[in-house]
Amino acid sequence: MKFSHIDESGSVKMVDVSGKPVVKRIAVATGAVHLKAETAEMITDGLIKKGDPLATARMAGIMAAKRTGDLIPLCHPLPLDRVSVDFDIEENRIDIRAEAVATARTGVEMEALTAVSVAALTIYDMCKAVDKEMTIGDIRLQSKTKEPA
Repeated sequence: MKFSHIDESGSVKMVDVSGKPVVKRIAVATGAVHLKAETAEMITDGLIKKGDPLATARMAGIMAAKRTGDLIPLCHPLPLDRVSVDFDIEENRIDIRAEAVATARTGVEMEALTAVSVAALTIYDMCKAVDKEMTIGDIRLQSKTKEPA
């Protein structure tokens, strides 16, 4: 298998996307924070002392998506058209869904994955004082699509 980020000599390189068409690209990623039911209830009831973990995680996820090119060494910096981060609270987990949209020459899957990852880390950070058993997982790309620009 040939990797696009490896040149003929085996060195890493940034992929040249200059010949690709500019199209609308959409990526959806998901993940979850697994936590105690009591912690989920505290979040729902607004009882986390640091503030609202979901509002903070939404902002952190959006901000992280915008900085993906700075965080992941070979990612192209992209002009994002939109990033959304949404949550679904279950009894023992918070499901996270991020969608990133850009009109560009390369995809936005890393931006969507970064948004989910940083949102999950933010929830963890804000709730770690009350739940030492939280875990983060299930982070994956759900879909990526292209549409005419």
